[in-house]
Amino acid sequence: MAQRNLKRARAGVSGDGEGAGSASAARPHRHLRLPNYETVALMLQGGGALGAYQAGVFQGLYEAGIEPNWIAGISIGALNTAIIAGNPPEKRVERLLQFWETICEPAFGPPLPAPIEHVLFNSSEAVRKAFTAAQAMGAIVEGQKGFFVPRFPPPLPTVSGPPQLASYYDTTPLKATLETLCDFERINLGEIRVSVGAVNCGTGNFAYFDNTHTTLRPEHFMASGALPPGFAAVEIDGQFYWDGGLMSNTPLYEVLQSTPRRDTLAFQVDLWSAIGPVPDNITDVQGRMKDIQYSSRTRFVTDMLQRSQRFRHVLREVLDRVPVERRDDPWCELAEELSCSKRYNVIHLIYRHKEYEGHYKDFQFGLSTMREHWRSGLEDIRRSLEHPDWLEMPDNDAGFVTHDIHRDSR
Repeated sequence: MAQRNLKRARAGVSGDGEGAGSASAARPHRHLRLPNYETVALMLQGGGALGAYQAGVFQGLYEAGIEPNWIAGISIGALNTAIIAGNPPEKRVERLLQFWETICEPAFGPPLPAPIEHVLFNSSEAVRKAFTAAQAMGAIVEGQKGFFVPRFPPPLPTVSGPPQLASYYDTTPLKATLETLCDFERINLGEIRVSVGAVNCGTGNFAYFDNTHTTLRPEHFMASGALPPGFAAVEIDGQFYWDGGLMSNTPLYEVLQSTPRRDTLAFQVDLWSAIGPVPDNITDVQGRMKDIQYSSRTRFVTDMLQRSQRFRHVLREVLDRVPVERRDDPWCELAEELSCSKRYNVIHLIYRHKEYEGHYKDFQFGLSTMREHWRSGLEDIRRSLEHPDWLEMPDNDAGFVTHDIHRDSR
């Protein structure tokens, strides 16, 4: 079934011929010339089923001939990272589509015929809400193919056992999916720097698994997405790890604060928006809580990093005006260590909540919804890249700029 869906998508049956994974959109056709950035980073937030938005963003980057040399992800962002880094450039969009079409099928029962799903999803708002809610309930009851299945018998709350079994779902199918779709030798070659975040269950410390100092295996990516109590902790070298989103759902800080500092163009792809309507019912309250919790205050972190980089940049400019014969002063030596002339350009791409979506949007793995998420990401990155000046090196006193089509268009 997944193979038939893949062929259907390549033929443009996704609806617009240029949408999720269509043949015409899955190849570069408009190369953009970038300034001489040392790092081009793609940073992928966690968000479950919303992660198809990130696949759409990546497709748009591929269209434009933009190849990140550092990909960092958390949770579903880590799984997308594995698919991208674990395949040659010409296969990445295709493998992403294969991954998403696989995990958007029920774990056991046959999927709903595509024409029927299309009709239900594109019906009235009331029908769409009921239909997507039913799909989310299906994920809870049955699981998703190649991703997770319910444990049977289910765990009893007070009965102890191995940490690997302390969850409602078994993610063993995910390991097989990653091993099928990813070449881990390629990931560990280091052609692309790969970083995925997780939380050590025993110490509570945040950890980044990075292929510059760790040989990455499927377990590292699975650990990044092991959100309790749904998914169990993953054991790595005698330690147990949970989803990195428990502490910080975005790798933004990790990438921009890395040393040695480098001129960086960063595409930050978020699946939760901190900005949204005030909820007026209990169901919407649950959804809004997730938005706020998992958005990880991306803009606050960006603003903080921009301020600190401005201080470093100004300090560098001041030092350049100090006579050489005074540079051996201890305070000048300290200032030399703290200063930085590197420049940072952050382009935000933030998924926007749809009216029909409920609090279950992160585990509603419907095929039609997946394609809509993918198209949203593709449209947002295409619109962002329509501003070539946004890709330029910053020339302000901070050496740091941010762009966001949703913010800048208001």
